[in-house]
Amino acid sequence: MELKGKKVIILVEQMYNEFEFWYPYYRLKEAGAEVVVVGSGSAEEYTAKSGLPCRADTSAEQILAADFDGIIIPGGYAPDHMRRHPSMVKLLKDLYEAGKVVAAICHAGWMLASSEIVKGRTVTSFFSIKDDLVHAGANWVDQEVVVDGRLITSRKPDDLPAFMKAVIAAL
Repeated sequence: MELKGKKVIILVEQMYNEFEFWYPYYRLKEAGAEVVVVGSGSAEEYTAKSGLPCRADTSAEQILAADFDGIIIPGGYAPDHMRRHPSMVKLLKDLYEAGKVVAAICHAGWMLASSEIVKGRTVTSFFSIKDDLVHAGANWVDQEVVVDGRLITSRKPDDLPAFMKAVIAAL
């Protein structure tokens, strides 16, 4: 139980990638962390690209970054929906500015760009959003996992084992 006493947010929104949500969710629980699923508050239930449902424990407006040790942002098209909600963007930026672990996989880089936290940082993502991250000031590289301080990024579901090893080590 290497993460006993740690409290981690996993964001959720419509069209989330089920692998990039559920794999970290259960891996963190297995390691002993308390996992809190945070949505935008736009729905009672959020649906994955595959149709798999997920209920949030709370909304981004109802929590404080100071109460958590880190955040994971899954990909899919959910990050595009997430960044439409200022409370979700603010929560991410608050966690980053507080020096907490911020982990993003696949299209989650959209949230990093919208939160304006990647300037001068080295990151990776799904290749199709490379330009978004570069235009936001990031140094983009094509690697399985990139750890730049407390910022951890990966490209796709196949990278989840390396991604979660890095997240757990950082927490």
